[in-house]
Amino acid sequence: MLNSTLCYLIRGDEVLMLHRVKKKHDVNKDKWIGVGGKFLENESPDECLLREVREETGLTLTSWRCRGIVTFLTNGGWEGEYMYLFTADGFTGDLSDCDEGDLQWVSRAFLDRLPKWEGDQIFLDLLWRDAPFFLLTLRYDGDRLTEAVLNGQKIR
Repeated sequence: MLNSTLCYLIRGDEVLMLHRVKKKHDVNKDKWIGVGGKFLENESPDECLLREVREETGLTLTSWRCRGIVTFLTNGGWEGEYMYLFTADGFTGDLSDCDEGDLQWVSRAFLDRLPKWEGDQIFLDLLWRDAPFFLLTLRYDGDRLTEAVLNGQKIR
């Protein structure tokens, strides 16, 4: 199982999103996601978060919070993953170009209409409702969400 981080940087009612359009053979191709990535050897979740946000955005986080852990399981196609989910409302620096896609500040309302993974809407809703720390398991068959379990309770 892979370990990764994903962060949604928040500025007022806007969220920094990454439109994944630059990498070849990208499982996230054409989708809108937060920023983050895979752990390096001997890296903690917060170290990975800070490094990935800086690498992908040029920004340095000054205030962040771990909101939950999302487990991705699949019936083939890609390896399972534990993703540490963060939000950040403090950062310094200037936004830079990302070699994985195009960064854009979008309103939360507009974000709901952007192409993304089906399960992402589940954890985004939890973030926007300011839900307590959660464990979410998302099972996919290819690109199709087949099961979602929140804190041990099947929700889909």
